[in-house]
Amino acid sequence: MANKAVTHSVNREEDTIDLLELAKVVLRRIWIILICLVIGFTGGYAYTHLAIPSTYSASSMIYVYTKTTSVTSLADLQIGTVLTVDFQIIAQTREVVDAVKADLAIEDSYEDICKKIKVDNPDGSRILKITATDTDPQKAANLANSMANQLRIRIADVMDTDPPSIVSRAVVQNRPVGPSATRNGLICGMALTALAVAVIVIRYLLDDTIKSEADVEKYLGKNVIATMPLVPGLSKK
Repeated sequence: MANKAVTHSVNREEDTIDLLELAKVVLRRIWIILICLVIGFTGGYAYTHLAIPSTYSASSMIYVYTKTTSVTSLADLQIGTVLTVDFQIIAQTREVVDAVKADLAIEDSYEDICKKIKVDNPDGSRILKITATDTDPQKAANLANSMANQLRIRIADVMDTDPPSIVSRAVVQNRPVGPSATRNGLICGMALTALAVAVIVIRYLLDDTIKSEADVEKYLGKNVIATMPLVPGLSKK
């Protein structure tokens, strides 16, 4: 039992030394890691700016209650909240989307328009917020306004009531909402840095050559009696 305890203690000590050596190996090559970080960040940042188009968003809002809707009790309020969810579903129907396509005279497919338009219910209110995103800021505003108008018409038809009121109309936004060049640069930089560290660690773990007197004693269990310096050109004679 005593011998096993000693052996276990020695193994733990060797593991600790290996981890320290591994850390030293990584630190000795920190310049490679920093270069990879800079290259990755620069590449990701430049690619985002040059290859990925900027996107813009615009939002319009409608109030789901109509002039003929009365709110006289808590039950009416709860029904209004449920109807808000229903109207979010109606906004994604083909009838509404096709009406938007016809209104704007655009060739986008039904799937493309659905991807560009998002309908939210802010803070559980009875307001629908229609947000459109596109690479053209004017088109984003047109999509949001047309969707709000066509949704009002469809709601009035389905509910057999007056169209809901427009709370606010979308305006052209000249500031892009994405993509973030800095974020993409950081992601690429960290990814390339992680790859560089992995390569350094793997090369270290696979390298079983003897490099010093300490390696001889550690891996071969032999004591070094003497060392001979390597004289340049001696091996050629």
